[in-house]
Amino acid sequence: MKHLFRPLFVLFAYIIMPLFASHLCASEHKAAVVTGAEQTNAYLKLLKGKRVALFSNQSGRIGDRLTLDVLLEHHVNVVTVFSPEHGFRGKADAGEKVSSSVDEQTGVRVFSLYGAAKDAPDDAEMKKIDVIVTDIQDVGLRFYTYYITMMRLMNRCAECGKEMIVLDRPNPNGFYVDGPLLNMKYASGVGALPIPIVHGMTLGELARMINGEHWLKSGKRCKLTVIPCKNYTHQTRYDLPVAPSPNLPNMKSVYLYPSLCYFEATPVSVGRGTDKAFQIFGHPDMKGYAFSFTPESRTGAKNPPLLGKRCYGRDLSQMNDSVIWARKIDLSYVIEAYRALNIGDRFFSSFFEKLMGVDYVRKMIEEGKNADEISKMWQDDVEKFKIQRRKYLLYEE
Repeated sequence: MKHLFRPLFVLFAYIIMPLFASHLCASEHKAAVVTGAEQTNAYLKLLKGKRVALFSNQSGRIGDRLTLDVLLEHHVNVVTVFSPEHGFRGKADAGEKVSSSVDEQTGVRVFSLYGAAKDAPDDAEMKKIDVIVTDIQDVGLRFYTYYITMMRLMNRCAECGKEMIVLDRPNPNGFYVDGPLLNMKYASGVGALPIPIVHGMTLGELARMINGEHWLKSGKRCKLTVIPCKNYTHQTRYDLPVAPSPNLPNMKSVYLYPSLCYFEATPVSVGRGTDKAFQIFGHPDMKGYAFSFTPESRTGAKNPPLLGKRCYGRDLSQMNDSVIWARKIDLSYVIEAYRALNIGDRFFSSFFEKLMGVDYVRKMIEEGKNADEISKMWQDDVEKFKIQRRKYLLYEE
């Protein structure tokens, strides 16, 4: 029996086990996500002979090169670049007005849409182009302004008979939906559609929904083509190759952003002016915390809140990603700071409702409700939106 067992063991070790292992590796291996921009064969032919405007910034890349450079290399007639908040190279502060200019590295004119008139680009500008190509990295939140700029451009395309092509990119927060639907009485520059705070859609999907739900002016539709990503689903965890804006420096900040952005409507610093923006929070009067930080002037945060003042609070930068994902929008941080400062309604500015999109959250915090009690209030909104958006999705849920 011993002699029979040994050949069988050798057979298993040298033949069967390697086959089993290779099967495991194959099942665990996932093909890399291919963005819309990387699929040049799918869209360069659509741009041939056309005057192109590119809506993009530093996140619009093919490999380690800007999409603008690749388009020019393929002799695409890019007549202008439309730039969003933070500018084409992505270095301006949040909310900072960026003037139109000429891109020094390519000589292409850059037309700044952030802070421009609401009807920009005007008719004269639109007559110079045939198609707008959108290639920009969004993070999937209602108060992140890139989608609003895209919608403005869709409006102008619909009004002027132009086309938009969206080179789609994954949504790093695309694996869940959370937060209340925007009450449109709070519509603003940080919230323009009746969607949850975390909508879970890519820009390509959202553009399809904007068209399909007739959210453009006068219910018009924009002629739209979306180049979808390959090998992407809504459960894909996608690490951004480039920071989408100056104060979202890494994936931890991107994941915590849905829970910490509301501090922008309070006296509390969320770490602008440090190397941990949107991963920490604190205030000089929040005593009793071991962790502290001092905001400084730096690129992307030239004059941050509480500049030069030592703030006490919490450092969330070492939190496990899976914990952040499980909690989704977590208002416990805002509630903690509200109670620690103990200044009542003065804790909130009117900007808070614009970020939240509803008025009941502030009231419930002041009434002493906890984060779980508040989040239960918007669960019907979440389920309603998931059904509403389903026909516009391009990727498996």
